[in-house]
Amino acid sequence: MAEYYRRHLPHQVPKGFPIFVTWNLKGSLPRYVQEELQAERKRLESQSPKFDEPAVDRKARLDRVFFHRRDSYLDGATQGPRYLSDPRAAEIVADSILFGTPERYDLYAYVVMANHVHLLLTPHWDLNRITKGIKGFTANQINRLQDARGRVLWQDESYDHWVRDEEELYRVIEYIENNPVAAGLCGHPEEWIWSSAAKRRFWPFGQPHRPRVDVGLSSPT
Repeated sequence: MAEYYRRHLPHQVPKGFPIFVTWNLKGSLPRYVQEELQAERKRLESQSPKFDEPAVDRKARLDRVFFHRRDSYLDGATQGPRYLSDPRAAEIVADSILFGTPERYDLYAYVVMANHVHLLLTPHWDLNRITKGIKGFTANQINRLQDARGRVLWQDESYDHWVRDEEELYRVIEYIENNPVAAGLCGHPEEWIWSSAAKRRFWPFGQPHRPRVDVGLSSPT
């Protein structure tokens, strides 16, 4: 059984599977970049399928290529909003993500970058409710912090991909935690404090997060 919800794109969220979720700041993907990415996606989709590749596997492969190119742009962006480069803002997002465990979701990994966020979780609540809660709460807190009340902080649309097996789970965790290294922001994943990698001393790799203490935030509903 899968849960469906729709914003600009249809999303399929299978029950009980980990979901790789990404969202970015409003305006961090300029229109010309979106157009270039869409043109690249059409080019990829026009290519002949690989021999004996099922349609569902082909779509998953093309989705991964498209996502990596989109993510590479966000990592290397020098223009556009980078509000989360403010350590206080990044901490608000990280704490809000951790607040939801373990009642709302099992959390396997996360990272907060200057203009986007990655997390890997298995929802216990409706995924749309989870993401809406985190984005709404953090937008309010960060806008107050940065004296920008009324600003639209987050892009409405999110990217999600369901993880099919344990091997892919580990691969996604490594991708998330290595994001700051790949972006040239640090030498080792554990050096990026707004990431699950920085908490591995008390959080075994591949296991869901279990809070040691209350992070002390109001509830993102």
